[in-house]
Amino acid sequence: MKKTIISLLILCLASYILCACGEETPLLTLDDYKLDAENGSTSRGVKIGDDAEAFRAAYQDYMIFSTVAEDTDYQFLPMDEIPFDTVQSVLVPTFFIDGQPLNIELFCEENEIEQSNLLAFLTDESYLASHKVVYRYLAFHWEDGVITDIRSESMDYNQDGSYYEAN
Repeated sequence: MKKTIISLLILCLASYILCACGEETPLLTLDDYKLDAENGSTSRGVKIGDDAEAFRAAYQDYMIFSTVAEDTDYQFLPMDEIPFDTVQSVLVPTFFIDGQPLNIELFCEENEIEQSNLLAFLTDESYLASHKVVYRYLAFHWEDGVITDIRSESMDYNQDGSYYEAN
């Protein structure tokens, strides 16, 4: 199930990128995916019990994927269109290559590949032989307009595309 969700999310990510040409989206760092176990918050200060305003203040400049209810596909939604008052999950994703966040548009340009071919390029055996490719995301679960759970997870393509690790 998780593998299917991540595959669909990656497809949505590629679709979003194709639609957002010319717009520069800031990149999250590895530290942005760390959760503070002591206070249960992200590195940007968002925690369980926070509302949409706190989330917007921390993540308004980043790509956000949302799914309403647990069994629907993730899709890119602009921040002002996310229905925070419904039961849903919201993901904040980033690819990391050799520990560095991936600027997808620049990467595709430098490697002369189409953005729609990004995942195939990153997961090709020959590319993985010389690079570490990790997909990280923060998952926020919402109910009644507040965050009820936050997870930081990753998928290491060098180990196995179906391998997930809670961070």
